[in-house]
Amino acid sequence: MPTVLVVDDVPGNRRLLTALLEPAGYVVRTASDGAEALQLVRAEAPDLVLMDVMMPEVDGLVACRAIKDDPATRFIPVVLVTSLDGSASRIAGIEAGADDFLSKPFDVHELQARVRSLLRLKHFTDELDSAEAIILSLAQTIEARDHATHGHCQRLARYATAMGDVLGLDDEDLGALARGGVLHDVGKIGIPDAILLKTGRLTPAEHDLIKQHTIIGDQLIGDLRLLRRVRPIIRNHHERYDGSGYPDGLRGEAIPLLAQIIGIVDVFDALTTARPYKVAQTFPAAAEDLRAEAARGLFRPDLVDLFLERVVAVAGGAGAHG
Repeated sequence: MPTVLVVDDVPGNRRLLTALLEPAGYVVRTASDGAEALQLVRAEAPDLVLMDVMMPEVDGLVACRAIKDDPATRFIPVVLVTSLDGSASRIAGIEAGADDFLSKPFDVHELQARVRSLLRLKHFTDELDSAEAIILSLAQTIEARDHATHGHCQRLARYATAMGDVLGLDDEDLGALARGGVLHDVGKIGIPDAILLKTGRLTPAEHDLIKQHTIIGDQLIGDLRLLRRVRPIIRNHHERYDGSGYPDGLRGEAIPLLAQIIGIVDVFDALTTARPYKVAQTFPAAAEDLRAEAARGLFRPDLVDLFLERVVAVAGGAGAHG
């Protein structure tokens, strides 16, 4: 059953809302102020918060903003219940991140309708989160198949988000880079172990099959809303600036910037990581090779320079990954 957190400093209001919601099949938890509400939200993650605005200590606006600023709780719908009139109070609530409003005294039928509507949306969001979690688990499964790539995805996520910071990208792009680092090779779930884990040289046919992982990954995440900004990374991180990459042969700025970033850090991490068939390169050697590939037209030279000089060098050099 969905859980609704009722937050009000007036005990009578808490009892009234509880009496209206419990017969409709909801589990009702209560808090007497914003501070207590935040503790319960973090500990129990209710499905919906009904919160009074005017409360002592931590008011509803402050508590709402804190819920929406926390990545772990920001998708919990918050309905602000207020006796304040006028657009100014509504604007303040919107700026705090409120999902809906109820005016005191409230209509019982309106209350129940708004609760049902927001809980339905929360259910859809939870389903999307579950789908993303499954795909993230698939990515971890792929990495576990090949012990030689242990930690590769996590390093890419760190490198890429650090690069995004250097470029001044916004939070959504930084989040996409973090997810993209983990998910860039998720399509390898469709590549047989005999080919994926082969230590010898791949035949042309086997190499063509490996290339299909970008398309498989793109199809796997489909139209999942939470990963829409990651999809170009998964499909295009093997594109090259001169058009020699795959799967679409994109050239220059037709390659999405986030995919270019992942492509650069992917190659760098491969160079500096030991494999059964090669030793790990030192940072200077890997930097020289990466700059040589940029000079050949495979990557944007300015992006490579920024990565080497502002990300890896600042972190003290890459070192070798065993």
